[in-house]
Amino acid sequence: MLDLKGVEVAFDGTVAVDGVDLAVADGDVLAVLGPSGCGKSTLLRAVAGLEPLRAGRIAWDGTDLGTTPTHRRGFALMFQDGQLFDHLTVGRNVGYALRLQGEPRAAVRAAVDDLLALVGLEGYGGRLPRTLSGGERQRVALARSLAGRPRLLLLDEPLSALDAGLRVRLAADLRRILTEAGTTALLVTHDQAEAFAVADRLAVMRAGRIVQEGATATVWSAPADAGTALFLGYSRVLQGTAAAELLRLAGRPAAPAVAVRPTAVLAGPGDGGDDGVPAEVRAVRLTPDGARLVVSVAGVGELDAAGVQGWAPQPGERATLRLDPGGLAAVPASPVS
Repeated sequence: MLDLKGVEVAFDGTVAVDGVDLAVADGDVLAVLGPSGCGKSTLLRAVAGLEPLRAGRIAWDGTDLGTTPTHRRGFALMFQDGQLFDHLTVGRNVGYALRLQGEPRAAVRAAVDDLLALVGLEGYGGRLPRTLSGGERQRVALARSLAGRPRLLLLDEPLSALDAGLRVRLAADLRRILTEAGTTALLVTHDQAEAFAVADRLAVMRAGRIVQEGATATVWSAPADAGTALFLGYSRVLQGTAAAELLRLAGRPAAPAVAVRPTAVLAGPGDGGDDGVPAEVRAVRLTPDGARLVVSVAGVGELDAAGVQGWAPQPGERATLRLDPGGLAAVPASPVS
C-alpha cells in the first residue's frame, strides 16, 4: 500500500503541496481531482521521487521511500502525451522495459502480445507510433507502462490531450484494463467524468490541500463544501430560506445549504399542475440535447434546468418543474461575502 503522511512540497518558499495525507490500497485506483495549478501533478511527481519533500513521509508497505531513487521505487509514470519512442515499432515500445530487464526474446514477444490484446491493439506490434491515432498511442503508452509489472502506476492527466468523445470511451477502457491487470494506480486529473469513470476512490485537491477524500460515489453525492460541489459539476449552491424551500419542494430534510446538479431540475410546459412546481422561464439556450434554461421559482430564486425534449420556450413563459431529490446535496453554509 502507498501511504502519504503530511507531505509538503515547496518551490522557492511557495508551498505547492500542503500537508497531504493519502493512502492507496493494493489493487485500488485513487484519482486526485483538482483544477490546474492546485498541486496535483507536483504531488504525483513527489510520489515518483522526482520532487523532494519539504516535510512528511511517502512509504510503500510501511517502508519509507525518502532515500529511494526514482528508478528503484518500482513505480511507472505515464504522461498525458504518452512519450513513445517514434523510431521504434509498437511492439518494441511495449517491450522496452522487458528488454532492459534482460527477459528472453520469446518471453518478451509473448508478453507484448498479451499486453496489446489487453489494451485492444492485437496485431499492431509492427506499426510505428506516427501511424496511430491519439487514442491508440495512449493505449500503447499504457501497455508499455504495464509491461514492467509496476507495483504502482502513476497517471498524469493521461487522457487530457484527446477529444471529448474519445476521452469518455478510453476512460471506460482504462478502468477495465487496470482492473483486469490488477494494477494499483494513482491518477491525477482535472476532468470530473474521467475520475468518476476510472477511480475507486477520489481525493479532491484545492490550493495544495486535500479537501475531501472517499469512495467516488460518496464524494459525488455528498461534497464537503460549496466550493467542492461547484468544482464537481453542481450548477448552483443555495443557502438559507432558498435552500430550505427547494429541499421542502423536493421532499428532502432541511439543511443550511444545498448544491444542485444540472440534472436535478427538469422543466416542461405548464403552470405547476399535477404536483409539479410552477416556475417562470428567464433564459433559454438551445443545445443538440434540448433546451438549457434558467427558471425562477417563488421562494427559491433562479435555478438551472433541462427542458423536456422538443420544447423550446421563450423567456417569460410559464413552466412546470420536476425535481430529482437525488440531484440535490446538502452542504455546510458558506460565509456570505
